[in-house]
Amino acid sequence: MGVAIGAAASTVGLKTPIGPVVGVVFALVLGQGLARGMTSPLREMVSATKAMASGDYSKRVRATSRDEVGQLAHAFNVMAAELAETDRVRRDLVANVSHELRTPISGLQAALENIIDGASKPDDDVLRTMLAQTQRLGRLVSELLDLSRLESGVIELHPENTVLSSLIDECVEEVLLAWPDVRIAQQVPSDLRVSVDPGRWRQVIINLLMNAARVTPADSSIDVVAALERDAVVFSVADRGPGIPEEDRKRVFERFYRADAARSPDGGAGLGLAIVKWIVDLHGGSIVAASNPPHGCRMVVRIPRSSK
Repeated sequence: MGVAIGAAASTVGLKTPIGPVVGVVFALVLGQGLARGMTSPLREMVSATKAMASGDYSKRVRATSRDEVGQLAHAFNVMAAELAETDRVRRDLVANVSHELRTPISGLQAALENIIDGASKPDDDVLRTMLAQTQRLGRLVSELLDLSRLESGVIELHPENTVLSSLIDECVEEVLLAWPDVRIAQQVPSDLRVSVDPGRWRQVIINLLMNAARVTPADSSIDVVAALERDAVVFSVADRGPGIPEEDRKRVFERFYRADAARSPDGGAGLGLAIVKWIVDLHGGSIVAASNPPHGCRMVVRIPRSSK
């Protein structure tokens, strides 16, 4: 076959051998195919990036190889998933904040309209309702500001060698002002010390006690226990409320997440535990939600004696 092609080439006066020409053509075709395969993920990235610019974070890139281009495609998909989650959190935050603000504002507006229209008089009950709604707005704004500062990292901790029992006593007194009928039993060694920011740790204790007080029946008590385990202090707050389902225990630390509306009958916004987790994390500790048999929830905080 090659001889026949060579002879034909000689007949028409071609001096260049046909073999190298075929090789060059084959190399060009092969190179083009490889180039298309290598640049396909890049073209998909361009398309996905344009979709992201318009708010669509669902696009993904097919990683067809394990080379640098494949690694880039994998990293792009991870980034796209993180952006999609960030966008979901942002939309949920706006929706939840709008809802939480609308409820007390609507209550205040209704009360004021009734007073102006003469439908009701500004008696003590009406004024107490308006004050409660105003306080609810104030708590929500304060919690949002705290959470924003914590997430942005602008809050600096100022750890002090703190007597834990004294700090708990102060927090218990404050909680009992809001919940005078609640019983709080403490088992905290008087000489137990821990290196924490007292102001921020006060937020942790009060939030945990307030959450427990909201769900604790009148004939039950909240149990506060602290002990030293090796080089860490373990602190827990247990209630006898309805408890938290196991599948919801990790999510209760998310912003605005409430496993059960029954756990926040006074209209809590679902930010307290998110703030608690941020503060505990900043101290180098951990917090988990556990069961409290026969029923109830137990929040367990573990923190190094010498925090970060």
